[in-house]
Amino acid sequence: MRLTYPIIMGRTSLYIIHRTMRNTFGNLFTLTTFGESHGIAVGGVIDGFPAGIDIDMDFIQSELNRRRPGQSHITTARKEADKVEFLSGVFEGKSTGTPIGFEVRNQNQHSQDYENMRCLFRPSHADFTYNEKYGIRDHRGGGRSSARITISRCVGGALAKLALRQLGISITAYTSQVGNIALEKDYHQYDLNTIEDNPVRCPDQAKAKEMEDLIAQVKADGDTIGGIITCVIKGCPAGLGEPEFDKLHAQLGAAMLGINAVKGFEYGEGFAGVTARGSEQNDVFVPKDENTNQTADKSINQDVAARITTRSNHSGGIQGGLSNGQDIYFRVAFKPVATLLMEQDTVDLEGNPTKLTARGRHDPCVLPRAVPVVEAMAAMVILDNYLLNKTIKL
Repeated sequence: MRLTYPIIMGRTSLYIIHRTMRNTFGNLFTLTTFGESHGIAVGGVIDGFPAGIDIDMDFIQSELNRRRPGQSHITTARKEADKVEFLSGVFEGKSTGTPIGFEVRNQNQHSQDYENMRCLFRPSHADFTYNEKYGIRDHRGGGRSSARITISRCVGGALAKLALRQLGISITAYTSQVGNIALEKDYHQYDLNTIEDNPVRCPDQAKAKEMEDLIAQVKADGDTIGGIITCVIKGCPAGLGEPEFDKLHAQLGAAMLGINAVKGFEYGEGFAGVTARGSEQNDVFVPKDENTNQTADKSINQDVAARITTRSNHSGGIQGGLSNGQDIYFRVAFKPVATLLMEQDTVDLEGNPTKLTARGRHDPCVLPRAVPVVEAMAAMVILDNYLLNKTIKL
Protein backbone atom coordinates (compact mmCIF):
# COMPACT_ATOMS: atom_id res chain seq x y z
CA MET A 1 0.00 0.00 0.00
CA ARG A 2 1.32 3.45 -0.88
CA LEU A 3 -0.41 6.47 0.65
CA THR A 4 0.48 10.17 0.56
CA TYR A 5 -0.17 12.23 3.71
CA PRO A 6 0.10 16.04 3.44
CA ILE A 7 1.60 17.86 6.42
CA ILE A 8 1.02 21.63 6.47
CA MET A 9 3.90 23.67 7.90
CA GLY A 10 3.31 27.39 7.46
CA ARG A 11 2.99 28.03 3.74
CA THR A 12 4.88 24.87 2.84
CA SER A 13 3.19 21.57 2.10
CA LEU A 14 5.38 18.55 2.79
CA TYR A 15 4.43 15.05 1.72
CA ILE A 16 5.38 11.86 3.51
CA ILE A 17 5.35 8.73 1.39
CA HIS A 18 3.99 5.92 3.55
CA ARG A 19 4.87 2.44 2.31
CA THR A 20 3.49 -0.64 4.02
CA MET A 21 3.56 -4.35 3.24
CA ARG A 22 0.67 -6.78 3.68
CA ASN A 23 1.89 -9.62 5.86
CA THR A 24 -1.37 -11.31 6.92
CA PHE A 25 -3.10 -14.23 5.21
CA GLY A 26 -6.64 -15.43 5.79
CA ASN A 27 -10.01 -14.24 7.09
CA LEU A 28 -11.01 -16.07 10.30
CA PHE A 29 -7.91 -18.26 10.40
CA THR A 30 -5.10 -15.76 9.90
CA LEU A 31 -1.32 -16.00 9.71
CA THR A 32 0.82 -12.89 10.12
CA THR A 33 4.49 -13.48 9.33
CA PHE A 34 7.72 -11.66 10.08
CA GLY A 35 11.44 -11.99 9.42
CA GLU A 36 14.06 -11.94 6.68
CA SER A 37 16.34 -14.54 5.14
CA HIS A 38 19.45 -13.30 6.95
CA GLY A 39 17.78 -11.73 9.97
CA ILE A 40 17.71 -13.12 13.51
CA ALA A 41 14.60 -15.23 12.99
CA VAL A 42 11.48 -15.80 10.96
CA GLY A 43 8.14 -16.48 12.57
CA GLY A 44 4.53 -15.56 12.86
CA VAL A 45 1.31 -15.18 14.81
CA ILE A 46 -1.70 -17.37 14.04
CA ASP A 47 -5.10 -16.10 15.14
CA GLY A 48 -8.53 -17.68 14.90
CA PHE A 49 -7.26 -21.23 15.41
CA PRO A 50 -9.90 -23.39 17.14
CA ALA A 51 -9.39 -24.32 20.77
CA GLY A 52 -8.99 -27.93 21.84
CA ILE A 53 -7.09 -29.20 18.79
CA ASP A 54 -4.39 -31.75 19.64
CA ILE A 55 -1.04 -30.17 18.75
CA ASP A 56 1.42 -32.78 17.53
CA MET A 57 4.79 -31.04 17.85
CA ASP A 58 6.63 -33.88 16.12
CA PHE A 59 4.33 -33.61 13.11
CA ILE A 60 4.80 -29.83 12.89
CA GLN A 61 8.58 -30.22 13.02
CA SER A 62 8.46 -32.96 10.40
CA GLU A 63 6.64 -30.56 8.06
CA LEU A 64 9.43 -28.03 8.54
CA ASN A 65 12.01 -30.74 7.94
CA ARG A 66 10.43 -31.42 4.54
CA ARG A 67 10.95 -27.77 3.62
CA ARG A 68 14.33 -27.13 5.24
CA PRO A 69 17.50 -26.62 3.19
CA GLY A 70 20.35 -29.09 2.96
CA GLN A 71 18.15 -32.19 2.98
CA SER A 72 19.60 -33.77 -0.19
CA HIS A 73 22.27 -33.35 -2.85
CA ILE A 74 19.79 -31.61 -5.20
CA THR A 75 18.90 -28.80 -2.78
CA THR A 76 20.79 -25.81 -1.41
CA ALA A 77 23.70 -26.67 0.88
CA ARG A 78 22.61 -24.15 3.54
CA LYS A 79 22.40 -26.04 6.83
CA GLU A 80 19.52 -24.99 9.06
CA ALA A 81 17.80 -27.08 11.73
CA ASP A 82 14.64 -24.95 11.32
CA LYS A 83 13.59 -25.81 14.86
CA VAL A 84 10.28 -24.15 15.67
CA GLU A 85 9.61 -22.69 19.12
CA PHE A 86 6.04 -21.90 20.15
CA LEU A 87 5.65 -18.83 22.32
CA SER A 88 1.93 -18.89 23.09
CA GLY A 89 -1.43 -20.44 22.33
CA VAL A 90 -0.60 -24.06 23.23
CA PHE A 91 -1.11 -25.57 26.68
CA GLU A 92 -0.65 -29.21 27.71
CA GLY A 93 -0.64 -30.35 24.11
CA LYS A 94 -3.78 -28.55 22.96
CA SER A 95 -4.58 -25.24 21.32
CA THR A 96 -6.15 -22.72 23.70
CA GLY A 97 -7.96 -20.57 21.13
CA THR A 98 -5.63 -17.64 21.80
CA PRO A 99 -3.05 -16.33 19.30
CA ILE A 100 -0.31 -18.86 18.57
CA GLY A 101 3.07 -17.16 18.37
CA PHE A 102 6.14 -18.96 17.05
CA GLU A 103 9.63 -18.37 15.73
CA VAL A 104 12.42 -20.20 13.94
CA ARG A 105 15.93 -18.88 14.49
CA ASN A 106 18.30 -18.41 11.55
CA GLN A 107 21.62 -20.06 12.40
CA ASN A 108 23.60 -20.52 9.19
CA GLN A 109 23.55 -17.22 7.31
CA HIS A 110 26.48 -16.44 5.00
CA SER A 111 25.62 -12.80 4.43
CA GLN A 112 29.07 -12.04 3.03
CA ASP A 113 28.18 -14.16 -0.02
CA TYR A 114 25.80 -11.39 -1.09
CA GLU A 115 28.08 -8.39 -0.63
CA ASN A 116 28.77 -8.14 -4.38
CA MET A 117 25.01 -7.76 -4.91
CA ARG A 118 24.59 -4.74 -2.62
CA CYS A 119 24.64 -2.27 -5.49
CA LEU A 120 23.33 -4.51 -8.28
CA PHE A 121 19.92 -5.67 -9.45
CA ARG A 122 19.81 -9.46 -9.85
CA PRO A 123 17.99 -10.57 -13.04
CA SER A 124 14.40 -11.77 -12.46
CA HIS A 125 14.61 -11.13 -8.70
CA ALA A 126 12.58 -8.72 -6.58
CA ASP A 127 15.57 -6.37 -6.11
CA PHE A 128 14.47 -3.72 -8.61
CA THR A 129 10.76 -3.81 -7.81
CA TYR A 130 11.33 -3.72 -4.03
CA ASN A 131 13.70 -0.80 -4.42
CA GLU A 132 11.15 1.09 -6.50
CA LYS A 133 8.28 0.48 -4.07
CA TYR A 134 10.02 0.88 -0.72
CA GLY A 135 13.14 2.87 -1.51
CA ILE A 136 15.22 0.34 0.41
CA ARG A 137 16.01 -3.37 0.14
CA ASP A 138 17.87 -6.09 2.00
CA HIS A 139 20.39 -7.48 -0.48
CA ARG A 140 21.29 -10.43 1.78
CA GLY A 141 19.51 -13.36 0.21
CA GLY A 142 16.61 -11.21 -0.88
CA GLY A 143 15.54 -10.30 2.66
CA ARG A 144 11.77 -10.46 2.91
CA SER A 145 11.38 -11.76 -0.65
CA SER A 146 13.45 -14.87 0.11
CA ALA A 147 11.82 -18.30 -0.06
CA ARG A 148 13.06 -18.78 3.51
CA ILE A 149 10.02 -16.80 4.63
CA THR A 150 7.87 -19.79 3.63
CA ILE A 151 8.93 -21.40 6.93
CA SER A 152 6.11 -19.48 8.61
CA ARG A 153 3.63 -20.74 6.04
CA CYS A 154 4.67 -24.33 6.74
CA VAL A 155 4.05 -23.86 10.48
CA GLY A 156 0.63 -22.34 9.79
CA GLY A 157 -0.11 -25.09 7.30
CA ALA A 158 0.95 -27.83 9.71
CA LEU A 159 -1.44 -26.50 12.35
CA ALA A 160 -4.21 -26.27 9.75
CA LYS A 161 -3.51 -29.87 8.73
CA LEU A 162 -3.90 -30.98 12.36
CA ALA A 163 -7.34 -29.36 12.54
CA LEU A 164 -8.35 -30.73 9.13
CA ARG A 165 -7.17 -34.21 10.12
CA GLN A 166 -9.90 -34.28 12.78
CA LEU A 167 -12.40 -33.46 10.03
CA GLY A 168 -11.20 -36.25 7.73
CA ILE A 169 -9.64 -33.85 5.23
CA SER A 170 -6.21 -34.68 3.80
CA ILE A 171 -3.91 -32.69 1.52
CA THR A 172 -1.09 -34.24 -0.52
CA ALA A 173 1.15 -32.54 -3.06
CA TYR A 174 3.86 -34.07 -5.22
CA THR A 175 6.29 -33.22 -8.00
CA SER A 176 4.65 -34.18 -11.28
CA GLN A 177 7.09 -32.56 -13.71
CA VAL A 178 10.69 -31.29 -13.79
CA GLY A 179 11.78 -29.69 -17.04
CA ASN A 180 10.44 -31.94 -19.81
CA ILE A 181 10.21 -35.05 -17.59
CA ALA A 182 6.55 -35.42 -16.62
CA LEU A 183 4.23 -38.00 -15.12
CA GLU A 184 1.86 -39.36 -17.76
CA LYS A 185 -0.98 -40.59 -15.51
CA ASP A 186 -3.39 -38.79 -13.21
CA TYR A 187 -3.10 -38.96 -9.43
CA HIS A 188 -5.52 -41.89 -9.04
CA GLN A 189 -2.98 -44.20 -10.63
CA TYR A 190 -0.15 -43.45 -8.20
CA ASP A 191 0.46 -44.37 -4.59
CA LEU A 192 0.76 -40.92 -3.03
CA ASN A 193 2.10 -42.50 0.16
CA THR A 194 5.43 -43.04 -1.63
CA ILE A 195 6.33 -39.42 -2.40
CA GLU A 196 8.81 -39.25 0.49
CA ASP A 197 10.69 -42.29 -0.86
CA ASN A 198 12.86 -40.10 -3.09
CA PRO A 199 14.38 -36.60 -2.79
CA VAL A 200 12.25 -35.18 -5.63
CA ARG A 201 8.96 -36.11 -3.88
CA CYS A 202 7.49 -37.85 -6.92
CA PRO A 203 5.16 -40.90 -6.62
CA ASP A 204 6.67 -42.60 -9.69
CA GLN A 205 10.04 -43.92 -8.56
CA ALA A 206 11.43 -44.42 -12.09
CA LYS A 207 10.44 -40.92 -13.18
CA ALA A 208 11.75 -39.57 -9.88
CA LYS A 209 15.22 -40.94 -10.67
CA GLU A 210 15.15 -39.25 -14.09
CA MET A 211 14.10 -35.97 -12.46
CA GLU A 212 16.81 -36.30 -9.81
CA ASP A 213 19.50 -36.91 -12.44
CA LEU A 214 18.30 -33.90 -14.46
CA ILE A 215 18.39 -31.61 -11.42
CA ALA A 216 21.87 -32.86 -10.51
CA GLN A 217 23.12 -32.13 -14.05
CA VAL A 218 21.55 -28.67 -14.04
CA LYS A 219 23.18 -27.97 -10.68
CA ALA A 220 26.58 -29.07 -12.01
CA ASP A 221 26.13 -26.64 -14.90
CA GLY A 222 25.49 -23.76 -12.47
CA ASP A 223 21.99 -23.44 -13.93
CA THR A 224 18.43 -23.98 -12.66
CA ILE A 225 15.23 -25.63 -13.85
CA GLY A 226 11.50 -25.44 -13.10
CA GLY A 227 8.53 -27.78 -13.14
CA ILE A 228 5.05 -28.53 -11.84
CA ILE A 229 3.62 -29.60 -8.48
CA THR A 230 0.23 -31.34 -8.34
CA CYS A 231 -1.92 -31.15 -5.20
CA VAL A 232 -4.90 -33.30 -4.18
CA ILE A 233 -7.37 -32.43 -1.39
CA LYS A 234 -9.54 -35.34 -0.24
CA GLY A 235 -12.51 -35.34 2.12
CA CYS A 236 -13.46 -31.69 1.62
CA PRO A 237 -17.19 -31.21 2.26
CA ALA A 238 -19.46 -29.59 -0.29
CA GLY A 239 -20.25 -25.89 0.04
CA LEU A 240 -16.91 -24.32 0.98
CA GLY A 241 -16.04 -21.07 -0.77
CA GLU A 242 -18.06 -18.16 -2.13
CA PRO A 243 -19.99 -17.82 -5.40
CA GLU A 244 -18.72 -14.34 -6.32
CA PHE A 245 -15.36 -12.68 -5.61
CA ASP A 246 -13.97 -15.24 -3.16
CA LYS A 247 -14.52 -18.37 -5.22
CA LEU A 248 -12.68 -21.30 -3.66
CA HIS A 249 -10.51 -21.86 -6.73
CA ALA A 250 -9.69 -18.14 -6.79
CA GLN A 251 -8.57 -18.33 -3.16
CA LEU A 252 -6.45 -21.41 -3.86
CA GLY A 253 -5.00 -19.74 -6.95
CA ALA A 254 -4.11 -16.59 -5.00
CA ALA A 255 -2.49 -18.69 -2.27
CA MET A 256 -0.40 -20.63 -4.78
CA LEU A 257 0.57 -17.59 -6.85
CA GLY A 258 1.78 -15.99 -3.63
CA ILE A 259 4.48 -18.66 -3.29
CA ASN A 260 7.96 -17.68 -4.47
CA ALA A 261 8.75 -18.65 -8.09
CA VAL A 262 5.16 -19.67 -8.96
CA LYS A 263 4.13 -18.67 -12.49
CA GLY A 264 0.90 -20.55 -13.10
CA PHE A 265 -2.12 -22.26 -11.52
CA GLU A 266 -4.82 -24.50 -12.98
CA TYR A 267 -7.44 -26.70 -11.34
CA GLY A 268 -9.49 -29.59 -12.65
CA GLU A 269 -8.90 -30.18 -16.33
CA GLY A 270 -7.46 -26.68 -16.60
CA PHE A 271 -6.05 -25.62 -19.95
CA ALA A 272 -6.20 -29.19 -21.28
CA GLY A 273 -10.00 -29.07 -21.10
CA VAL A 274 -10.41 -26.34 -23.72
CA THR A 275 -10.13 -28.83 -26.57
CA ALA A 276 -13.09 -30.90 -25.32
CA ARG A 277 -16.81 -30.25 -25.83
CA GLY A 278 -19.23 -29.53 -23.03
CA SER A 279 -20.79 -32.95 -23.46
CA GLU A 280 -17.38 -34.43 -22.66
CA GLN A 281 -16.56 -32.07 -19.79
CA ASN A 282 -19.79 -31.98 -17.78
CA ASP A 283 -19.67 -33.90 -14.50
CA VAL A 284 -23.01 -35.72 -14.48
CA PHE A 285 -24.74 -36.11 -11.10
CA VAL A 286 -25.68 -39.65 -10.07
CA PRO A 287 -26.92 -41.37 -6.92
CA LYS A 288 -23.97 -42.18 -4.72
CA ASP A 289 -24.82 -45.89 -4.74
CA GLU A 290 -24.20 -46.00 -8.51
CA ASN A 291 -20.46 -45.50 -7.93
CA THR A 292 -20.16 -47.28 -4.58
CA ASN A 293 -22.54 -50.22 -5.15
CA GLN A 294 -24.12 -49.29 -1.83
CA THR A 295 -27.71 -48.30 -1.19
CA ALA A 296 -27.88 -44.63 -0.27
CA ASP A 297 -29.96 -43.55 2.71
CA LYS A 298 -33.03 -41.81 1.30
CA SER A 299 -33.91 -40.19 4.64
CA ILE A 300 -35.16 -36.66 4.12
CA ASN A 301 -33.01 -35.53 7.05
CA GLN A 302 -29.77 -36.77 5.53
CA ASP A 303 -27.44 -34.26 3.91
CA VAL A 304 -28.07 -34.18 0.16
CA ALA A 305 -24.31 -34.46 -0.47
CA ALA A 306 -24.32 -37.83 1.28
CA ARG A 307 -26.71 -39.21 -1.36
CA ILE A 308 -25.33 -37.60 -4.54
CA THR A 309 -22.00 -37.75 -6.34
CA THR A 310 -20.68 -37.15 -9.85
CA ARG A 311 -19.69 -39.74 -12.43
CA SER A 312 -16.51 -37.81 -13.33
CA ASN A 313 -14.52 -34.96 -11.83
CA HIS A 314 -13.37 -32.74 -14.68
CA SER A 315 -14.34 -29.74 -12.53
CA GLY A 316 -11.62 -30.52 -10.01
CA GLY A 317 -13.98 -30.63 -7.05
CA ILE A 318 -15.17 -27.04 -7.42
CA GLN A 319 -18.28 -25.79 -9.21
CA GLY A 320 -19.59 -22.23 -9.16
CA GLY A 321 -16.76 -21.27 -6.82
CA LEU A 322 -17.89 -23.79 -4.18
CA SER A 323 -16.52 -27.23 -3.30
CA ASN A 324 -18.82 -30.04 -4.47
CA GLY A 325 -17.56 -32.84 -2.23
CA GLN A 326 -15.29 -34.46 -4.84
CA ASP A 327 -11.50 -34.45 -4.72
CA ILE A 328 -10.06 -31.00 -5.31
CA TYR A 329 -6.98 -31.20 -7.50
CA PHE A 330 -4.81 -28.54 -9.07
CA ARG A 331 -1.38 -27.93 -10.60
CA VAL A 332 1.15 -25.22 -9.80
CA ALA A 333 3.90 -24.19 -12.24
CA PHE A 334 7.26 -23.07 -10.83
CA LYS A 335 9.81 -21.16 -12.88
CA PRO A 336 13.53 -21.97 -12.78
CA VAL A 337 15.19 -20.37 -9.74
CA ALA A 338 16.44 -16.91 -10.72
CA THR A 339 19.86 -17.19 -9.04
CA LEU A 340 22.37 -18.77 -11.42
CA LEU A 341 25.93 -19.69 -10.50
CA MET A 342 27.21 -18.25 -13.78
CA GLU A 343 27.95 -14.79 -15.08
CA GLN A 344 24.96 -12.68 -16.12
CA ASP A 345 24.48 -9.20 -17.52
CA THR A 346 22.76 -6.68 -15.25
CA VAL A 347 22.92 -3.04 -14.13
CA ASP A 348 23.89 -1.27 -10.92
CA LEU A 349 21.76 1.12 -8.86
CA GLU A 350 22.67 3.95 -11.24
CA GLY A 351 21.64 1.98 -14.30
CA ASN A 352 25.18 1.32 -15.50
CA PRO A 353 25.73 -2.00 -17.31
CA THR A 354 27.79 -4.49 -15.33
CA LYS A 355 28.31 -8.20 -14.74
CA LEU A 356 27.07 -10.37 -11.88
CA THR A 357 28.34 -13.75 -10.76
CA ALA A 358 26.25 -15.02 -7.87
CA ARG A 359 27.87 -16.70 -4.91
CA GLY A 360 26.35 -18.59 -2.03
CA ARG A 361 24.14 -21.64 -1.67
CA HIS A 362 21.09 -21.93 -3.88
CA ASP A 363 18.55 -24.50 -5.06
CA PRO A 364 18.95 -25.67 -8.66
CA CYS A 365 15.25 -26.61 -8.59
CA VAL A 366 12.79 -25.37 -6.01
CA LEU A 367 10.17 -28.10 -6.46
CA PRO A 368 11.28 -30.73 -3.90
CA ARG A 369 11.21 -28.16 -1.08
CA ALA A 370 8.11 -26.40 -2.43
CA VAL A 371 5.88 -29.48 -2.10
CA PRO A 372 5.21 -28.92 1.64
CA VAL A 373 4.68 -25.19 0.99
CA VAL A 374 1.94 -25.94 -1.56
CA GLU A 375 0.29 -28.29 0.93
CA ALA A 376 0.55 -25.68 3.69
CA MET A 377 -1.10 -22.92 1.67
CA ALA A 378 -3.88 -25.27 0.56
CA ALA A 379 -4.48 -26.38 4.15
CA MET A 380 -4.81 -22.81 5.38
CA VAL A 381 -7.26 -21.92 2.60
CA ILE A 382 -9.45 -24.95 3.32
CA LEU A 383 -9.45 -24.49 7.10
CA ASP A 384 -10.21 -20.77 6.76
CA ASN A 385 -13.18 -21.55 4.52
CA TYR A 386 -14.38 -24.33 6.81
CA LEU A 387 -14.41 -21.92 9.74
CA LEU A 388 -16.33 -19.43 7.62
CA ASN A 389 -18.94 -22.05 6.69
CA LYS A 390 -19.08 -24.67 9.38
CA THR A 391 -18.73 -25.38 13.08
CA ILE A 392 -16.02 -27.84 14.04
CA LYS A 393 -17.36 -30.55 16.36
CA LEU A 394 -14.67 -32.35 18.33
